[in-house]
Amino acid sequence: MTPVRAKIILSSVLAICVLGGTLLLSLSQAPSTQSALAPIPGNINAPVPAPTEGIVQTPLAEVLSDRVVEYHIDVQLTEDHVLKGTSTLTWTHPGKKTVSELYFHLYPNAFASDETTFMKESGGKLRGDAMPKDGYGSMKLTEIKTPDGLSLLHRIQYVQPDDGNIHDKSLVKVRLPKPVKGGESITLHMSFEVDMPRIFARMGTADNFVMAGQWFPKLSVYEPVGTRNRKTEGWNLHQYHGNSEFYSDFGIYSVRIAVPANYTVAATGFPTKPYYKQNDQRIYQFYADDVHDFAWAASPDFVVVEEPFSAPNVPGVRIKLFLDPAHADLKDRYLYAAKSALSNFSKWYGKYPYSTLSIVVPPKAGNGAGGMEYPTLITAFGADETSPGYELERTVIHEIGHQYFYGMIASNEFEEAWLDEAFTSYAEERLMEQEYGLSPNIPLQSGYITSPASLTQEAWKYDSQQHYAENVYTRGKLILRAIEQQIGIKKMDKVMSAYAAKYRFKHPTTKDFQTVVEQVTRKSWATFFDQYVYSNMMADFAVDSIQVKDQSTETESNYISTVKLTKKAGDYAEIPVVFAFKDGHMIRKEWDGKDANIIYNLTYKEPIEWVMVDPSYSIAIENKHINNYMSAEVEEEIQTRFNISITKLIETLLGSLSW
Repeated sequence: MTPVRAKIILSSVLAICVLGGTLLLSLSQAPSTQSALAPIPGNINAPVPAPTEGIVQTPLAEVLSDRVVEYHIDVQLTEDHVLKGTSTLTWTHPGKKTVSELYFHLYPNAFASDETTFMKESGGKLRGDAMPKDGYGSMKLTEIKTPDGLSLLHRIQYVQPDDGNIHDKSLVKVRLPKPVKGGESITLHMSFEVDMPRIFARMGTADNFVMAGQWFPKLSVYEPVGTRNRKTEGWNLHQYHGNSEFYSDFGIYSVRIAVPANYTVAATGFPTKPYYKQNDQRIYQFYADDVHDFAWAASPDFVVVEEPFSAPNVPGVRIKLFLDPAHADLKDRYLYAAKSALSNFSKWYGKYPYSTLSIVVPPKAGNGAGGMEYPTLITAFGADETSPGYELERTVIHEIGHQYFYGMIASNEFEEAWLDEAFTSYAEERLMEQEYGLSPNIPLQSGYITSPASLTQEAWKYDSQQHYAENVYTRGKLILRAIEQQIGIKKMDKVMSAYAAKYRFKHPTTKDFQTVVEQVTRKSWATFFDQYVYSNMMADFAVDSIQVKDQSTETESNYISTVKLTKKAGDYAEIPVVFAFKDGHMIRKEWDGKDANIIYNLTYKEPIEWVMVDPSYSIAIENKHINNYMSAEVEEEIQTRFNISITKLIETLLGSLSW
């Protein structure tokens, strides 16, 4: 998911610029046959008309994941934007212990009232979008039963394992009439209705545009021993939080979607038959396997563009654009960005295994659904400006990057969101530089980190959406940059490639990534990860003091300059230092950073003029650049004027925080 920068970021950036103003000189630098789809409501026993049009595909025999779950879903979108659906779910118990209950995520219930956990934590806002007035939505289970017809509706219980909020109904437990042993399968038939919210957070409606994300009762993940380093098996259970995204098992989806007759549908996977018309509806049939979610969007206004694409490690993909009319003339930009992302990410992180990639461009009013990833389907931001800047390409590239880290590697975004967001941001930034020449300003990004926090804490434990984005996206990306800076881009490519290959379809953890780094580099990274990943540290290296002694004689100039450098926070190997003398002579050294401080005694014919630690800002994880530089002498008048200027500017910035 792509974060949107709020105005407070501008304040932070300005503050950084003020505090680091004297230093900016270097900144330029195949499906089961056990059950058939239930009929669409209102169409029972109706004859199926001949298909009218469409390009269809068939499933491949290759099995890429463990396919723990299988969903057969029928859903109808009514004229008043209510989803009425039936689902036949089959779950194969991946563990060994007998279980007596199943747990389902009912994500639309996050929008049921102001008292839900999501609404209380988010304040009804996400990435700058706010919930429209009376924009509530919800999900209702209308039936859940066994294949022999036994209703379990009276056996459900809403649970709140994270915060005990009794008003939150985003997670439900279903007590089973018969326990399920390890390796056994269970099938349940469910009926549900979703009153779609107005879009502000990923799913819902905006005028006649519909984004169905997290729209069906989704089974929680049961983790066997060894999955994500678990010592004891069990359910991974979390509510829908203001900051968190999602975590699911891989499986098979066969989904039939009925929409009003003038609507076009974009969906995960591919159509297995052309859509056909029936009872004033269009009926679509989609299939996807080795995915852990299914999303779809619908609108009568989509401008559809479809183009085949292949490249090394991309054997053949149909790229499908579902454009808002306002961006119809920008199709070539979307296509170029998609092709660049697919070809490069598949080269760096492994083959793209799916046959489709759909890109949905919502209308301006549906911006809250934009910048989001689903298996084989992504959303760009709302079609607001007629001539958008590079954020168009950046968003497409970022969301396609998620197809690898979110889609295939599939880490737990509840608990270790950085494994998806930071890794995707790292990949996005590299590709934007390669394809569009947009070099990232790493010092400015690191200076933006004002409140570092552990990257392995649960998503909802960050202080705010801003704090979450600051760490999970930016700080996490900088940590990957810091690893790259220390081992070189070629070895970093080996690290990322090895990680992506080893944990494809495996739900890895941070510890797994650390192990790969250590295996590729053949050294321990325990201190680095303990400080910067598992803890909340950023590096901070300072010029502590400069003393100059004049040892000149009548015949020879000679000065001894004593410089003290201090490690205020964090370890880092090979810290560059520049010593500049009054005649322009410079000495460059590297401090190994092992001790808390180091003293350099430099003898030269001229006194030292200034010293700077990390003069090119090459240490991505240092965020306090103000103390990197020290001048041996500062004229009192200049110093006084500078201090007054800083004071006035900081007062102005603090006043601006009332925006």
